[in-house]
Amino acid sequence: MLWIIFMLLLFISSMEMLTQNRWKKQASAGLLENCTGCVLCSEDNGCITCHHRLFLLIWRDGIRQYGMCVHTCPPGYFGVRGLEVNRCTKCRSPSCESCFSRDFCMKCKDKFYLHKGQCFRQCPPSTAAQPGTRECQETCEPGPWSEWSACTHKGRTCGCKWGLETRVREVAGAAKEEGAVCPALLETRRCRMRKHCPGGEHRTA
Repeated sequence: MLWIIFMLLLFISSMEMLTQNRWKKQASAGLLENCTGCVLCSEDNGCITCHHRLFLLIWRDGIRQYGMCVHTCPPGYFGVRGLEVNRCTKCRSPSCESCFSRDFCMKCKDKFYLHKGQCFRQCPPSTAAQPGTRECQETCEPGPWSEWSACTHKGRTCGCKWGLETRVREVAGAAKEEGAVCPALLETRRCRMRKHCPGGEHRTA
């Protein structure tokens, strides 16, 4: 009698272990689908740590926080490598599509213009919007025009009926930034020569 009871208990215990092992395999299979690249993974929160070449991306869905291991960080994030874990950190500005650091944007989202690491709907003063690059480019602030020069033709102030005169203006303040958009700094116009050269109109020096 005792032998029958012992065998029955052994059979029940074996069935329980088989059921538990089957459940663990099913849970592990489902978990592995969401834990690609993970070193440690939680069924509720996804990846906790990643392989050393990957970045840990964490986002929130309501009150739930979920982790995922990625090769490159998605738009709006930048990668920060650390001794223990590499993380995808979100750009501070919501109008920034990609950033070099939390506060320095490299590319803005549509309808925004980039200027010195920040995104603007309208370019700041002394800059001009460049639709092709979606950037604000520095513009020059020139000073007043000079007086018109003497009327000359091929470097001479006499000889022909018509010549050219020029005027210039300089950029006020510090030297303009490289690549800055500047208005015209030199103008020329046709003018009438007022005197003939001694000895004839076409005499050369």
